[in-house]
Amino acid sequence: MKKIIISILSLILVASVVFTGCSKKETDENVIKIGASPVPHSELLNLIKDDLKADGIELEIIEFNDYIKPNLALADSEIDANFFQHIPYLNDFAKEHELDITYLCGVHIEPLGIYSKKIKSIDNLEKGSTIALPNDTVNQGRAFILLENNGLIKLKEDAGLTATEFDVIENPYELKFKPLEAAQIPRILPDVDIAVINGNFALASNLIPTKDALVLEDKESPYVNIVAIRKGEENKEKFVKLRKHLQSDKVKKYIEENYNGGVVPAFK
Repeated sequence: MKKIIISILSLILVASVVFTGCSKKETDENVIKIGASPVPHSELLNLIKDDLKADGIELEIIEFNDYIKPNLALADSEIDANFFQHIPYLNDFAKEHELDITYLCGVHIEPLGIYSKKIKSIDNLEKGSTIALPNDTVNQGRAFILLENNGLIKLKEDAGLTATEFDVIENPYELKFKPLEAAQIPRILPDVDIAVINGNFALASNLIPTKDALVLEDKESPYVNIVAIRKGEENKEKFVKLRKHLQSDKVKKYIEENYNGGVVPAFK
């Protein structure tokens, strides 16, 4: 009798483990844990959260305030996706850290801008001015290209998208470059003469790009912000549904009506 009871209990335990495993797998397929910058990424995700729920997908948003952790967390399967970066940054970061990640879809562009609390026009810029700019490879190169396009510096012909201070061959304003983590730049804006600020961090700091930027990157910028996922998961049903809702007319209309040109839709 004792052996029969033990056998029954063992069967119950095995069945419980199998059921729990199946339940967890099913739950995981209906949940997207996504890392995102607060503005505008998290806002856009919250906009479609109920729409995804109606499609059977629970969206769990985890906010990050840096450009390093979200990709590492994605590669380590701590999150299912992230939404904070553009394609050149993803490619550069994945190559440098040997990460097997890719992107699901493009959503919007955040024009890079030059801001100042000390001058009202680039024409008022004085020699020897200090400029803060992002210190990550891609956004720093993007900043130097913006400076060149507005006549503040000249770069080597082969500088490319990853231009650095060492690629500057003409600096008529004798600018002093101060590379910083992108998220920190809005906070030190009063302490420098000008600063190159990413659109999402400008918005998060209550700066209105179309009003406050001395110079704004062209809307045809190739730096499209994307949703990143692990390679091989592009066709999962939950990500297909995420893409559908992020590239919807609802999101397009929200972007156009709420960000004063600081965020521009990257889909039709």
